[in-house]
Amino acid sequence: MAAAETNNIDVKKKPKVFRRMLNYSWVTDNTGFFLFLSILAVIYIGNGHLADKTIRKINKTEQEIEQLQNEYKTLKSEMMFKSREAELIKAAEPLGLQVTNETPKRIQAIKK
Repeated sequence: MAAAETNNIDVKKKPKVFRRMLNYSWVTDNTGFFLFLSILAVIYIGNGHLADKTIRKINKTEQEIEQLQNEYKTLKSEMMFKSREAELIKAAEPLGLQVTNETPKRIQAIKK
């Protein structure tokens, strides 16, 4: 019986301890601390939003870089294809230019 009575007494004492701690004077004395904690929470939430925004910008930039890299590779391969000799000949035919089989002649300047 004695053990059961002590358990009942402990259970009854706990609410009184919390009531004593959460009285008006304790809350008013710790108002500065509560204000500090609330400011800290706002800063923490703002930091989380800023981090999410930065991550979204990074992902968007990475996608743009990937698109530009693909465009660069496409243009480079087209340029390499068009700069082949056969393609240059095809492009020059409408202009009336032809490839000659003669060897080039050397011009020498007269020295004075």
